[in-house]
Amino acid sequence: MSDSSAGGRLFAGDADLSEPPPLDDLHQLVRFVQNHTGVLLRYSKGPQADADSGPSRDYEAGVELPGLSATTVEPEPWWPRPAEEWIARRVCKYAELGEQEGRYPWLLTGEIAGYGPDHEPLVVQVRPLARITTRALNQAKALYQQRFTVGRDST
Repeated sequence: MSDSSAGGRLFAGDADLSEPPPLDDLHQLVRFVQNHTGVLLRYSKGPQADADSGPSRDYEAGVELPGLSATTVEPEPWWPRPAEEWIARRVCKYAELGEQEGRYPWLLTGEIAGYGPDHEPLVVQVRPLARITTRALNQAKALYQQRFTVGRDST
C-alpha cells in the first residue's frame, strides 16, 4: 500500500525503500541535520515496512492518518543552546518507540499533510535519508541525561 487516503503518495515515486544509510555517532547526526532542510525523525521498522503497512493510525480513535507520523529534529531558530543538545533531546523524547523489536530511528524528508492528535507532523511524499544507529542513539541519550533535567516540565 503506497497511497495515503489524503490523495498523495505516502512515499515519493523515486524513494529508496531499502534500509537507509547509517549515522553512527552523535556528531555525524548533528552535521547531517545541520546540512539538510526539512529533516524529520521517525521510529519504525523502516521505510519498506512503512510502505507495506500504509499510513500511520490513531489507534485510540480508530482513524487512519493522512501520512506517516514523525517529529521535528531540526533546532528551532530561538534555541540558544548547542544544536547537538536539541537534536539529542528530540531523539530521546521518542526513544521508547525504538525499544519495540525491529524498530529504529530514521531521518526523512517529505511534505507535511497535516498534524496528528499529538500535534506531530504527518508526512507524505516521504524520502528516507538516514538511520540512527544504536551507538549514535546511546550517545544522544548520554548527552541528554548529562545536560538536561530530564522529566522536569516547562512552565
